[in-house]
Amino acid sequence: MSELERRYHRLLRAYPAEYRRARGTEIVGTYLDLADPGRRWPSPADAADLLRGGLRQRLRAAGAADVLPGVRLAAVLAFLTATALAGAWSVLELHPPVTRWGIPHAGPFVSLGIGVWAAWLLAAAVHTVAPGRWTRRAVALALLVTAAVVPVAALAGAPRPPLYVLLPQVALGVVALGLPDRLPVAVRAAPLLAVVVAALAGVNLLPRYDSHVGYHGWTASGILPGAAVTLLVVVLLLAAGLALRADHRGGWALLILLTPIGLFLVHPLADALYGQLLGFPATPDWSTLAVVTVVVALAGPALLPLALAVRGRRGPRAVGSGDRCPSCGATR
Repeated sequence: MSELERRYHRLLRAYPAEYRRARGTEIVGTYLDLADPGRRWPSPADAADLLRGGLRQRLRAAGAADVLPGVRLAAVLAFLTATALAGAWSVLELHPPVTRWGIPHAGPFVSLGIGVWAAWLLAAAVHTVAPGRWTRRAVALALLVTAAVVPVAALAGAPRPPLYVLLPQVALGVVALGLPDRLPVAVRAAPLLAVVVAALAGVNLLPRYDSHVGYHGWTASGILPGAAVTLLVVVLLLAAGLALRADHRGGWALLILLTPIGLFLVHPLADALYGQLLGFPATPDWSTLAVVTVVVALAGPALLPLALAVRGRRGPRAVGSGDRCPSCGATR
């Protein structure tokens, strides 16, 4: 056995044991036939393809074939929300404080966040013309820029968006990496439309709030809680409508989106917790915000494997998954 074949067999462990015994040799043989001469390692595309296929087969074995359609639905909603927020925050970045106030800013912008939101706007444009692999690459780039702005701002001594703005954006971006390859034209153009609508809403907010209040003032005005409520209502309505057709991908999408929704609500949740601890309303300290953030970040992902375990015990026929297409979730 060659080193390349051995490494393909290691990746094949992503599949259930029974499936490996039945088709493992055939799958590895196909990849070896297509591999370039002299290659010693599986290509990143082959590795990703094997891991995706293994996950798909494990979900089918657990009677949860509609999870992957749920992931794709959640990815579309997450990307739509992320690009809409980028449009709103971009308007804020274009209105730095007056110089005489002495408030730090990054040149003609409020902070280095302008680079972050530009990366997300680029992803929205790419999604319109090239959905699929190129959009996922653009989302990955936007995620990288969003994470990099924290150390870059620290090194440059320049202001950046607060973490309670950046963390929900990262969570949305991670979910958006599951965007499907093929989408209707209207859905492909929806993120750009959301950017325009959110930017116009941001322009309307500026006269109500002085620009020097920055992210803190706009957050207090309800942008993050408003995004959480809007996303929650949309996914609940979709889940209820799909459930009427015995299609449970909306429920999986809700479970997947609970983490970004919870991160949008870190401040209100911390306010309530801190007020309960002190016995009177008060602005939460950073330790309370950190605790709430960690709890939300851990609780959301923990619910998904729990739901998968419950689904597996009930069996595929208990929820009608055997009557739906495992790729799109539609009822047969």
